[in-house]
Amino acid sequence: MQRIALVLFDGISLFHLAAPFAVFGEDWRGIGLPRFDLRLCAAQAGAVADSAGFSREVAGPEVLAEADLIVIPSWTPERPSPPELLKSLRAAHGRGARLAGLCLGAYPLAESGLLDGRTATTHWAWTADFSARFPRVAIDPLALYVDEGALVTSAGAAAALDCCLHLLRRAFGDAAAARLARRLVVAPFRQGGQAQYAEPEPPPHHSDGGLERARAWALDRLRDKPDIDGAAAQAGMSRRSFTRHFKRVHGESFGAWLEREKLSEARRRLERTADKVEAIAGDCGFSGALALRAAFLRHFDTTPSRYRREFCGGAR
Repeated sequence: MQRIALVLFDGISLFHLAAPFAVFGEDWRGIGLPRFDLRLCAAQAGAVADSAGFSREVAGPEVLAEADLIVIPSWTPERPSPPELLKSLRAAHGRGARLAGLCLGAYPLAESGLLDGRTATTHWAWTADFSARFPRVAIDPLALYVDEGALVTSAGAAAALDCCLHLLRRAFGDAAAARLARRLVVAPFRQGGQAQYAEPEPPPHHSDGGLERARAWALDRLRDKPDIDGAAAQAGMSRRSFTRHFKRVHGESFGAWLEREKLSEARRRLERTADKVEAIAGDCGFSGALALRAAFLRHFDTTPSRYRREFCGGAR
């Protein structure tokens, strides 16, 4: 993995360039890593300007024909990927190069068809759009990165650094990645997934009066552990009709919706108050701190205490 190609486009954020540059663009021979041959390219050779207005001359996609690793640090999903870039990505994959789509850089990989039948991830705010556009790709909305061998994708922004360290770890071992992580003052392997960083969604609004009453009733009584029979009564429906109607409108069961809302409220309380985890668990309808912890691990791959440290700077 000596020759690395970094795919740029007009308007790319310097932040998105920072992770691959920090890992592969600096001279880390002092800590036992090789000096990588990092080359910048784009779908067409010429000047490329980043989001800060700095412009640089880069090569065209022919560089991809010689790279051991191709990194797409981000992308603009609103525009289709250029056919010449997609062709070059397919050719590189065919000869055995490794391809990494960081953040929205997963889009060109999906457009190329290389991710069909595989699992990938991208920034949490774009997972619904990604799934709709590429139904043959199994999206993992929780992962910080997904390694499918020759194809690797990562979640947004800072998760690109986790992914680049992972690529380094694969090529040169745990010790090498740990040495570089120490120099960068980051964790060699970050715990948890990106679901913990997604913003809690506000309660949905629908015009259906019965469901609206049932949702409001449940949200006002989280501490009392509202059940589906009480919600159905508020909606003026039988349990069977309510279950069927709720699933049709929301795309999920009442129980799944309620747990998501309980977790959203718990996240808000963890971020904005100094309340103890046990009190938050009870107020949000969980049987105790252990039940809340289990739910956090299941949905966010982290714990309430760790989540609070992440989002409150350890102040509480």
